[in-house]
Amino acid sequence: MKTRRVLTAITMAVIAFFFSATPLPVAASVVEHTFVVSQMNVTRLCKETLVTVVNGQLPGPVIDVTEGDSVVVHVVNKSPSNITIHWHGVKQWLNCWADGVPMITQYPIQPNHNFTYQLNITGQEGTLWWHAHVPGLRATLHGAFIIRPRHGASSYPFPKPHKEIPIIIGDWWQMDLALLEKHFKKEIVDDLPVAATINGKIGDLYNCSGAVEDGYVLDVEPGKTYLLRIINAVLFSEYYLKVAGHKFTVVAADANYVNPYTTDVIAVAPGETVDALMVADAPQGRYYMVALPNQAPLPDPQIPVFITRGMVRYKYDNHGEEEGDPSNDVPMVPEMPDQHDTTTSFHFHGNLTSLHRPQRTKVPVQVDEQMFITLGLGSFCPHGRSCEKRWRGNSMGAATMNNVSFQLSTDMAVPLLDAQYYHCNSTSSSGDGIKLYTLPDNPPRPFDFTNPALTPDGSEAALLQRTIRATAVRRFRYGTVVDMVFQSTSLLQTDSNPMHLHGHDMFVLAQGRGNYNASRDVASYNLVDPPMKNTVLVPRIGWVAIRFVADNPGVWFMHCHYEFHLMMGMAAVFIIEDGPTVDSILPPPPLNHPKCGSHVNSLKANELYLLDNKVVSPA
Repeated sequence: MKTRRVLTAITMAVIAFFFSATPLPVAASVVEHTFVVSQMNVTRLCKETLVTVVNGQLPGPVIDVTEGDSVVVHVVNKSPSNITIHWHGVKQWLNCWADGVPMITQYPIQPNHNFTYQLNITGQEGTLWWHAHVPGLRATLHGAFIIRPRHGASSYPFPKPHKEIPIIIGDWWQMDLALLEKHFKKEIVDDLPVAATINGKIGDLYNCSGAVEDGYVLDVEPGKTYLLRIINAVLFSEYYLKVAGHKFTVVAADANYVNPYTTDVIAVAPGETVDALMVADAPQGRYYMVALPNQAPLPDPQIPVFITRGMVRYKYDNHGEEEGDPSNDVPMVPEMPDQHDTTTSFHFHGNLTSLHRPQRTKVPVQVDEQMFITLGLGSFCPHGRSCEKRWRGNSMGAATMNNVSFQLSTDMAVPLLDAQYYHCNSTSSSGDGIKLYTLPDNPPRPFDFTNPALTPDGSEAALLQRTIRATAVRRFRYGTVVDMVFQSTSLLQTDSNPMHLHGHDMFVLAQGRGNYNASRDVASYNLVDPPMKNTVLVPRIGWVAIRFVADNPGVWFMHCHYEFHLMMGMAAVFIIEDGPTVDSILPPPPLNHPKCGSHVNSLKANELYLLDNKVVSPA
């Protein structure tokens, strides 16, 4: 009963805190960091592994700023890999140049080179994160990005916590992750992590020659409230997080406040963040904090389930008022969902609604464009192979949006943003130009998208898998209101898909199981207080409907945050055109940004162009 009373008080206190007097704002500052990217050997599970890190830390440094601040990050690349850093969820208003996607918004930072990112933190509060945007390396190149309210913690729309703790769920690989994409392109598909981590610690479920691995420990004081800033940084798993004997009050997701609700389990997919209050109201002792991945059941391919756990440990009074030694306590273990339970995730995400605040963005009523995008696996016929008899016979796998698999030309000479801004004549050092293929509004043909018979690799799905490989883009006029339905499919697998849109937040209007049906499902749209997210989990064999306003000029990446899906091409580029006023036009790049074509000796006069907005049958 004590837990229920405390959590109810937290929920009810939101209104009281929101309407309380706020202190004077703090002057904006310039927050400066230097990120030295290098490799170092780390020993885990009795094996020394070469990992790429920032400033010798895993996770990397926390960027802690106040809304309105400017952030300057000097990246010094002392690793052998090309690097970019993406500021996940930071909207980058009129600052697409700093978004950090290689050959989309910038040249990669080459080994022994430096690059400085300049970010303006405007109109956002909450938990975001930063990570490398090169294949595989974000597993160790990542850290929290915390934006605090301009008026201080007393202006939180919930009781001020005693402490704020980043909780980063990661995975541990016993390989040089720079090789991950190379192996993948050679169709070596057995690379997998060997453990999971909380704040870089593997935890005592794993042992090395009989000695258990260190785990993350959170020391708490009885009666105090803790704000857990939870981040999923793994490459390919949604995770459930529980603390035995405790409940959470969810207060924010993806740096947007939500109506508080109480739960004993957090569901967080790769790319997502969740802010949750936890009250230390259990009897003094030790309680396991457990992170468990979920996955689709058979006949989907199964991967090992790597559970990790840390510890919530109550501080004991040093003056003898409490008896006993905490090391002698038997820690309480939470009861976790089944690894194939995706319903818990469906309900968790369905419970999110936006907290009403005066500055909250309202849902646009008028919609300008509508898109229906199927997400699934497909196949293509590589050059030099014969695939006539059966599409799957000698084909290679791809991940697709409306049967288009994203691929950047390896011969590109300038990033797409530069080509768009400067109207470069060519983006290819060969002079052939890279053709941009317009992402279609709909899949090439309708079918029963979630039919389980399509999951096994059978002939029934062969024609539905045919894939176009292209640099898929979609152009929007400034201010366009876009409705988009993401439909997961059962083609070869039934995974969920965490879809991340750079530079924008999305209103999550509705989600559902099975196939989307507009005549039925539009009526269920939440147009009053839908959550706003930068990463939207499209449920397994289900759909999600989102709405966003294309009001941030630039070239923005939209992609699945499962690393293998991204490497296989589940991505597209959204080009947002300039608006009619000075404050709706993308400014020139910073002085340190290489000018268009400066990385190549010459460019031939081939036009950069778009293909017709229709699906072309693959050759």
